[in-house]
Amino acid sequence: MKLLRSTLLLLLLLCSSKNFAQLIQTTLDPNQVPKLPSNWTKKNQVGFDISEIAFVNWSAGGTSSISGLFKGEFGRTFVKGNHKWVNELIVKYGLNKQDGTELRKTDDAVLLNSTYGFRKDTVSNWYYSAKFNFNTQFTDGYNYPNRDIAISRPFAPAYIFLGAGAENSDKKKNRTFYFSPITLKTTLVLDQYLANQGSFGVKKAVYAPDPLDPNNQILIEEGQKVKAEFGILFTAYMKSEIFKNIFYENRLSLYTDYLNRFGNVDVDYDTRLDLVVNAYVKANIGVHLVYDDDIKTKKDVVDPVTGSTSQVNDGPRAQLRQVLGVGLVYAFQ
Repeated sequence: MKLLRSTLLLLLLLCSSKNFAQLIQTTLDPNQVPKLPSNWTKKNQVGFDISEIAFVNWSAGGTSSISGLFKGEFGRTFVKGNHKWVNELIVKYGLNKQDGTELRKTDDAVLLNSTYGFRKDTVSNWYYSAKFNFNTQFTDGYNYPNRDIAISRPFAPAYIFLGAGAENSDKKKNRTFYFSPITLKTTLVLDQYLANQGSFGVKKAVYAPDPLDPNNQILIEEGQKVKAEFGILFTAYMKSEIFKNIFYENRLSLYTDYLNRFGNVDVDYDTRLDLVVNAYVKANIGVHLVYDDDIKTKKDVVDPVTGSTSQVNDGPRAQLRQVLGVGLVYAFQ
């Protein structure tokens, strides 16, 4: 009887020790602990489009050229309960080289968008929203073939939109509409030469005739580097698959100022058609249309006496850029 009791006690101790060891192992091993779901979603995508044409003893004639365009799209979205915070960074930079000409820029953009929204319940698509937009470029821009005088520079211009309003966001249809009746638009021209010219709508410099030299002017007041406006902003975004592996994307921004010619609308419309070959190869066709009454086109004027070249404003014009490219796309976490 004593032997039986001792045997049962020993078995009980062994089972307890094994279970206790398993409990400790389960508690301490991080690989067996389930990860909590994150409120953040990420998007990281980079791409490179290239086009090239070459001629060797081609009887019909032609000019060899090569173009490259780097693109990056990065997103961070936070969703928890009725709160949503969407952040997006878009960068583009393109170059072109032709025989007999210098390297030229074809695209240059830095865009940062951030939107915070709050809704009353999880069913509604309407949010009380606040939006921040920033837009500038990487390098100097020129009115080719003139490379002596830059017509734009980094932060000259730069545009900042800050406002509050209402947003309708439908995740299933992948579309977003935003309307803000109270939006502050700030235009930065942080280059004094461009600011003195009154480029991009800032107040230009004030000059007076030189009493000693009638052909010369004296700078009385430098041009302002900042212009502030207060008005209405409407933005829209939509992306849909119109056919298998063919995606149609639209971005629209409309802005008008309350105080300065209300009803004169600044338009920024970007539309793109993506043809997806596979996970890494994509072709795209895009059109970007911009109209801003504050952006004056430049033209070169040659002085008939001295032969020197200068640039003068030629009035606002609708700006149109068309892109057709095939390239590689890589998405990562």
